[in-house]
Amino acid sequence: MSGLELLAVALGMRHGADPDHLAAIDGVSRLRPSPWNGVLFALGHGAVVTLLAFPAAALLAQVDLEALHLSVWLLLLVAGVNLYRLLRPREEVPAKLPIPNPLLLGLLFGLGFETASQLSALALTAELSPLRLGLFFTLGMLLVDGVDGLLASRLQNLAQNSSKAQRASRFLGWAVVALALGLVLAEVGGVDLEALSLPLGLGLFALLVSLRLYALRPA
Repeated sequence: MSGLELLAVALGMRHGADPDHLAAIDGVSRLRPSPWNGVLFALGHGAVVTLLAFPAAALLAQVDLEALHLSVWLLLLVAGVNLYRLLRPREEVPAKLPIPNPLLLGLLFGLGFETASQLSALALTAELSPLRLGLFFTLGMLLVDGVDGLLASRLQNLAQNSSKAQRASRFLGWAVVALALGLVLAEVGGVDLEALSLPLGLGLFALLVSLRLYALRPA
């Protein structure tokens, strides 16, 4: 890979570590455990980035989709459904409970144009072909979000037969609810968390790894 292609991968990894991404993936994985949740989320998000990299789609970038506050509504949905499950842990998941599809969730998050890393990646189109830009940027997101989704789903699977894993899963659930609602309040209140974005994302990822290790320890 060239230096610019490596940069696109690095930007994708940085974007994949955003706290809203990880909160959404971990939240969905608590409701519908699947090792593919993170991969599907990254593919959906990467598809939007790739589309926007093409000159023919440049007009889409001029549409003020931020005014729709898509990320706010999506995070509220993830927080609300997880809160419901936390407060009613012994009940089976109702068939009509709105569990977001990870691929669709990634697509909708991609329409927000919300992070500097995504905009920085789009700026590379002057040097990289749009398709190559999108592929390498998506690869970076896959490396982070794919691992996160895999760990989260395995933790939920462990929780079916382990009281320690159940406690770890509930702790993760409360962390997802708290982080999602915190991000929503910051967005609504106009608080810029860009400087804290990477530490928050890495903190949530480290928490997931720690809970996974805790669940695997013998009683």
